[in-house]
Amino acid sequence: MPALNFQKRFAPLIESGQKKQTIRACRKDGRNPRVGQKLFIYTGMRTKGCRKLGEEICRQALPVYMDKHEDGRIDVFVSGDILKDDAVEKLAADDGFEGVDCFFKFFADRMPFQGYLIKW
Repeated sequence: MPALNFQKRFAPLIESGQKKQTIRACRKDGRNPRVGQKLFIYTGMRTKGCRKLGEEICRQALPVYMDKHEDGRIDVFVSGDILKDDAVEKLAADDGFEGVDCFFKFFADRMPFQGYLIKW
C-alpha cells in the first residue's frame, strides 16, 4: 500500500480530481506501485503539516524513461514508445505542470530519468 507525497502546489489539483497521475522514479527496494494497489495520497508527509488528500486505486503503472540530448532535446518514452510533442504537452498538463518547460525543468537534474507513470 504505497504512500505518495506531493508538494503543496499539487494538492488542489489532486483534490479537485484534475490531477490523477504522477511520475515517480523507480524505488531502490523494487516496491513500485502496481495495478490494483491502494494508493495513499498525502502532502507534507514527515511534517506537522501532513495532510491526507485521499485514497485511490492504481489503474496503471507504466514505465517511463526520459533523456536529454547534447543539443538540448529531451526524449520521453512511456511503455517503450517515444512521445511526440503533443503527447508530451498532454503528459505535462495531466501531471499538473503549466507547460512542457516547467515539466522538463522539474526533471532536469534527474536525467536520465527512469521510473513509472502512475495513474489512479
